[in-house]
Order: sequence, then structure tokens, then C-alpha cells
Amino acid sequence: MKTKKLKETALKIFNESIKKVMPDRAVKDKLLELDFDEDIFIVAVGKASWRMAQSAVETIGNKVKKGIVITKYGHSEGKIKKLEIYEAGHPVPDENTIKATKLILNELNKTDKNTRILFLLSGGGSSLFELPLEGIHLLDMQEITESLLKSGANIVEINTVRKHLSSVKGGRFAEINSPRKITTLVLSDVLNDRLDSIASGPAYPDNSTSEEALSILKAYNIDISKRIDNALKKETPNSLDNVESHIIGNVTTVCNEAAKLANEMGYSSAILTTSLDCEAREAGKFLGSIINEIKHNKSPWTPPCAIIAGGETVVHVTGNGTGGRNQELALAAAIKIKGLDEVVLLSAGTDGTDGPTDAAGGLVDGFTYSKLSKAGVNPVDELKRNNSYPALEKTGDLLITGPTGTNVNDLILIMFG
Repeated sequence: MKTKKLKETALKIFNESIKKVMPDRAVKDKLLELDFDEDIFIVAVGKASWRMAQSAVETIGNKVKKGIVITKYGHSEGKIKKLEIYEAGHPVPDENTIKATKLILNELNKTDKNTRILFLLSGGGSSLFELPLEGIHLLDMQEITESLLKSGANIVEINTVRKHLSSVKGGRFAEINSPRKITTLVLSDVLNDRLDSIASGPAYPDNSTSEEALSILKAYNIDISKRIDNALKKETPNSLDNVESHIIGNVTTVCNEAAKLANEMGYSSAILTTSLDCEAREAGKFLGSIINEIKHNKSPWTPPCAIIAGGETVVHVTGNGTGGRNQELALAAAIKIKGLDEVVLLSAGTDGTDGPTDAAGGLVDGFTYSKLSKAGVNPVDELKRNNSYPALEKTGDLLITGPTGTNVNDLILIMFG
């Protein structure tokens, strides 16, 4: 019963913490600080773009003349006055990505040069907003994206490559729309809030180089054609004079809220890190070791307590299973904490999706391992196969929330009774 209660508490903290970074309030608060005299064209891209766009229209009303929203399949919540809504592929771009991006560029070409672009960016924008450079095909982008995702490359490395193959990333969107002014509101899903990497920085000066992009592909043994090699050698703009950017939410915000809520519920809390970015299973093992230390030695924290971490791990896919980084982290932790009572670990994407699955992540305890064993499933083998989803499904430890409407990396919450 104690473990069940801890799971309920962890889930409540997760859900309540996410409310702190919902885009509705964040967009409204920032727009009320800003003063626009010009007509506004909204471009909203990412998994949280629908809510960001809706909030913008509600806040600045008649100043909005037109706009286009591109979000992930299943993330639109209906019509928004004056805006067109499109859904496209994530984490790999598809035909709808190209179609919607072209439409944005075409519509902007028809607008007055004095129209200001209100650019609303959130995680997922790299695959949802894309138009490859001339000579580069959608299939090229898909293959390279999939290869990088499976290789274990982190999001900054993946976006460094994608920027140099795109006509709208790495500051190029801002460059081709100059002299129009662009105001960007960003819900950050990149550690340390690197504006040149969030959604691959379409309206921000690019700090990466062609040499870096090529070296990343070489480091992960990804072969490319001569034409891709040539395209990657074209540098992106490293300075822009028509943009201003504002971070309106990030993983630090959600971690601070989780710590505050845990304290209010009677658990002493500590934020371990807000920049976890290693291999998912290694993170799970490490956190499992910390759990053991606290349980056995009451060090460095004493239960009842809550240990919080934020970030975005990676998965090096070597098996043919189904899962995501948070599920893999949770399964790895479950192996490490087998047999321990009064402790649970939640690891989930704040957007409500984890990898190519319908789960947000996993919520495991010290009995997850034994439940798998009784079901005839070897947790270690499932981890090797990157098959965390079916494993956690068997034990009832999948965390399924549906799309949350926001996206600020992942939240890991460890609760001790």
C-alpha cells in the first residue's frame, strides 16, 4: 500500500509540475510585456505550438492578421481564429512537414515587409518545420535523422547536422525574411536553453559550423553521399539583425515546481541536476545506485524525501524492440532497485510522449523486477533489446498521459516513503 501511495504522489507531482510550464500562461505573460505596433503574422512550430498560438491570438487579438501552426500528429486541439493548422511527422519529417513549411514561406512572401513575424517555438520543431536545401531530398533528411536518432547522438549534435541541410534552420528562416522583424517566444526543450539548437534555431544566429556537422556524422559512422557532403559545407548565418528571442519556459522551471510541491507534501526535496544528458540505461543504473545508497545508508538524504532530475537522455539503439528513453531509464533503474520497498521512480517526457510510443515514460518500483520474472520475462534481456515498452506494459508500470500541450525535456522523480 505504501508503494502504491508513493506512485500516486509521484504522478500527482508530475502532473501538477507540468502545469507550471503550460504555454498558455507563459505566452500571455510575455506578450503583455511586449508592445507591437505592426500587424502580426504568427508562425507556430512544435509540439506545444497549438496552445502557444491559441494563447497569442487571445492575447493580442486584432493585431494578428494571419498565421500558420505546424504541430505533431494528434497534438492539434481544433481550429484557432485567423490561423491555419497543420499536423506533420515527428521525430522524422514527412511530406506534410515540407508542404506546411512551403506554405509558410509562400504566405510570408505575400505579406507587407513591415509585418512582424511572431515566431512561437517549442520542442519538435526540427522535424515539423523543414525545407531541405536545393538538391537535398526529404528521403535524405529522413535517413540521416533516423540514423542519428539510433546512434545515440544528442539533440544538439542531431540539430547541428540538420541545420546545415536545411533552407529554414540555423538562422536561414530569419535571413530569407529580412528585413521583417521577428519576435520569437521559446519553450525550451534543449539543455542549457541553447537558442541556436531549439527547433534547430530557424530565427537565431547559428554558432555551429559545417566542419562540426561533418565531424558528427563521422564520429557516429554515418555514411553520406557527395551531394550531402557538398550541402553540409555551406555555412549558416552567424549574425542576424532582425530577430529578438525570449525563453518563456524550460526544464529548470518544472524541476523547481516539483521540488516545491514535494516539500509541501512533507518530503524533503533536492534537485540532483537539470542537465542529465547521458545514455538512458546508464542514467537509470546511476539513479538506481543513488536509491540504494539512500535506502541502505540514509545518505546523502534521509527518507521521506524526493530526489528530482531533469534533462534529456539518449538511446543507442542496437536491438529491435519498442520503447523510448524514459522507459529505458525506468527499466534500467528497476533492475538496480529490485527488492527495495517504499521507493518509486518516475521518468517521463513532459510532452506526454516517449520515443515512437504512446507512453510518456515509466513509473517503477522495487517490485517491477520480480513481477517481470514471474511473467517469464528477463528484464536484462529486454533492456538489451531496447524493448522497454512491452516489459513495463506487462507490469503495469507504463506511464501514459496523452499529449500534455507543453514540452520542456524530461522529468525524473524519485520518491522515498
